[in-house]
Amino acid sequence: MQTTFTPEQLNNPAIARSNEILRACVHCGFCTATCPTYQVLGDELDSPRGRIYLIKDMLENNRDPDAKTVKHIDRCLSCLACMTTCPSGVHYMHLVDHAREYIEERYKRPFSDRALRWILARILPYPTRFRLALLGAKIGRPFARMMPDARLRAMLEMAPKTIPPVSRNDDPQSFAPEGPRRKRVALMTGCAQKALNTDINDATIRLLTRLGCEVVVAEGAGCCGALTHHMGKTDESHRTAAKNIRAWSVQMDAGGLDAIVINTSGCGTTVKDYGHMFRNEPLAKDAARVSKIAKDVSEVLIDLLDERQVQAPPEPLTVAYHAACSLQHGQQIKTFPKDLLRRVGFTVVEPADPHLCCGSAGTYNLMQPEISGQLKDRKIKTLEARNPDVIAAGNIGCMMQIGSGASVPIVHTVELLDWATGGPKPPAMTGGNAHNQGVPRLR
Repeated sequence: MQTTFTPEQLNNPAIARSNEILRACVHCGFCTATCPTYQVLGDELDSPRGRIYLIKDMLENNRDPDAKTVKHIDRCLSCLACMTTCPSGVHYMHLVDHAREYIEERYKRPFSDRALRWILARILPYPTRFRLALLGAKIGRPFARMMPDARLRAMLEMAPKTIPPVSRNDDPQSFAPEGPRRKRVALMTGCAQKALNTDINDATIRLLTRLGCEVVVAEGAGCCGALTHHMGKTDESHRTAAKNIRAWSVQMDAGGLDAIVINTSGCGTTVKDYGHMFRNEPLAKDAARVSKIAKDVSEVLIDLLDERQVQAPPEPLTVAYHAACSLQHGQQIKTFPKDLLRRVGFTVVEPADPHLCCGSAGTYNLMQPEISGQLKDRKIKTLEARNPDVIAAGNIGCMMQIGSGASVPIVHTVELLDWATGGPKPPAMTGGNAHNQGVPRLR
């Protein structure tokens, strides 16, 4: 694609990067075939190619965003299926992230939009605040239908029926390995996940220590910054990301780390991009070091877990594996979770069109509930068509989205792997009353 940025514009590193990405696009349209919003809406401007044209026009002309451009950029899920499909290697993620930052700086949204985005940015990344909000939403849930704004209804309906107790395993500490130490890893405990589902981190710690890992929960680490980053709130996202970089750098310099383990793939995609996010900032060197050793939990387990660790055959279950977009497209990890589940004895099936998003996409299901709802219904239908006993996924957002409408339980992949190697049966499969069973002993 030909671009006409001026030399002065190209002095801006963000513009220079977007220029590189735009020039790689050849207008082929392959991306339209795998774009969920184009599949649902059928509008060229709701495809990656259409959004690229809108972004190019906005940036080249240095103009304030208009309502039309903002609407179509907002409708993007950032599922990154287009990046998997693109034969030219267009790095759409960096381009749309820049566009969102540009919009945040130069476009005044309607008050209701600004208020909603402010609330989400001030609550979701903070587990204690989020827990309090979930309690309030739980109380207000019976009145959801009375809400005039579909987004407010979605926020109330999102509240789980039960909110798990706080897991003290998420506190800063170190868990010793069982037997000889094979690796020393830091576990990213996240933010929203700590409020929504404590079973995931507990199972991850049990599994990793069982397989010979010393697991460190670093002091000062928290939210990865993805939620605010994808809203274009760069200063906020960088502040939270910087805390992680500093916290993990301390551990890397002290006892050394073989990996930073992330069991929420949406966070993993962002942490692996810290090197790019901080490339022009003082933390650039440490950010690059963090990105280099950031690993999805499945990347670590594929080298640690084999059939010899299976203590007792699990129940003969059929597991429908849902591939989170941030894992299969953002991190290009497609086979490891399925390979691991098969390795411990489960039968693994996949839905039709596994490349399509479930509609969760961070805060997308709260800000674009109608489109998100259509994608959720489609995903649940294709998953349940395989007649599974349980659904497995590697991202808390997907689990909440699919779990809100599925008729079979949904669990994290590590919960099934933990169970197969000696841990408890996933609580979601036993009525949800076994939170924190068999957790590692605290210091």
